[in-house]
Amino acid sequence: MPDMTWFASTPNPTGALILLVTLQANAADLNAQVDRYRAMHEAAIVGQLDELARLKSVAADPAGIAATANRLEKLLKERGFDAQQLSAGAGTPPLVFGVLKSAGAKRTVIFYAHYDGQPVTPSQWSSDPFVPVMRSGALNSGEHEIDWKNARSPFDPEWRLFGRAVSDDKASIVAFLAAFDALKAVGKSPSVNIKVLWEGEEEAGSPHLAEVLRNNRGVLASDLILIGDGPVHQSRRPMIYFGARGVMQLEATIYGPVRALHDGHYGNWVPNPAAMAATLIAQMRDENGRILIAGFADGIRALTPDEQFAIRNLPAIDDGLKREFGIGRSEGNEELALSLMRPALNVRGIRAGQVGESAANAIPTTAVISIDFRLVPDQSPPAVRTAVEHFFQAHGWTIVADEPDLATRLGAPRLVRLQWEAGYPAFRADLSAPTGKAVIAAASKAASAPVVVLPMMGGSVPLYEFADVLQVPVIGLPIVNHDNSQHAANENLRLRNLWEGIDTYAAMLAELRW
Repeated sequence: MPDMTWFASTPNPTGALILLVTLQANAADLNAQVDRYRAMHEAAIVGQLDELARLKSVAADPAGIAATANRLEKLLKERGFDAQQLSAGAGTPPLVFGVLKSAGAKRTVIFYAHYDGQPVTPSQWSSDPFVPVMRSGALNSGEHEIDWKNARSPFDPEWRLFGRAVSDDKASIVAFLAAFDALKAVGKSPSVNIKVLWEGEEEAGSPHLAEVLRNNRGVLASDLILIGDGPVHQSRRPMIYFGARGVMQLEATIYGPVRALHDGHYGNWVPNPAAMAATLIAQMRDENGRILIAGFADGIRALTPDEQFAIRNLPAIDDGLKREFGIGRSEGNEELALSLMRPALNVRGIRAGQVGESAANAIPTTAVISIDFRLVPDQSPPAVRTAVEHFFQAHGWTIVADEPDLATRLGAPRLVRLQWEAGYPAFRADLSAPTGKAVIAAASKAASAPVVVLPMMGGSVPLYEFADVLQVPVIGLPIVNHDNSQHAANENLRLRNLWEGIDTYAAMLAELRW
């Protein structure tokens, strides 16, 4: 059942109950119509995703980005949208923007997703990342390849399409298009004016997003922004999220001797940058993931009672995830959902010297620690950077921005080069506001059951940029499977998630009212 608290205080409970039953019946009828359309067009829908995934929309391939943007603009125009590309200037990946007004609609909703994908290392993939392959299940599950183009519908919903960006975020784009097509086919008019915004540099940190939003504030005027990014809950139940952690990236290069030295002759005397890196990490975070940097978490926003209630009512998943991931413990003494509500210091990688057959008995010249910080409200990237740099200085490190010369090396007992990448703050909206309740109700109707409500997603999506510039509610609408290998090799999309996503988008287009 959808959330029924909205009608408990109405002046006419009987009439409200009749309205609720009518809405549920209409939603069930809409779901059935959309599902019938989808069942008749499964091959075409998968084909649309297959086509988009073959376009190399990664930052290292500007031609692939441009080709994808052009194709998406064309797809919107074919459906009657007034479409164009917005950018911050020549050479920057465009945002594909489309508008379609609906007769009688009183609200305007922006549907956002990003069409760029993470970089790939082809050797790590089981197949070409830009030639999608359908398999009968997840990798290492006894799966086999499927010739889906010659298969009969209905497709097995447990099949998975493998390819870069099939889930992050091209699945959301295809689900939106399929839902729109389904509504048109069954003669159902949208309940809202529609604006579409598909970004081409989200995976690069959205460095130009705020500028484009500011420059186009008028045409982007709306009442709500739905963000089609991220996975559903690990229980596989549909989910709505009301925020996302912010992110900052840092690469710290620790300097040792100017050339590698025999560790028998010079060990215990020449500082070893690999050992210094290990010590530094242990000083920055403990084994439970708690950040030990003074001032790093000052002033963070506490969870509201409604947010605490939502977290307590999440499905239990921790034990299942431990088995899935093959881990004997989790960091800290809290469940996954609560751990995502606090800041994180994640060590993305460490590079120093060699291991295995390439190992040498030598003191390496440098060690590099790659870090991402996940931020929560109300942390700001400048304040975080200040706290981190003060931490280094307090522990005796000399910070440089460029490769040091000999004089700098000789004058610094501990020398580190800090290279910061762009970041953005966290965002967490009010999940008890009328807009949020309307989205939860519509999504629950589409799922024929209450959806999972998450106050803040652990991953980072630039929700803050939208809310700060456009000053409207921003809510996350994820559809893809939690085990989609997002940002990793063998990214995949489970078909059942795509089918359910089409139902969700159809509900947002045709049933959303507040």
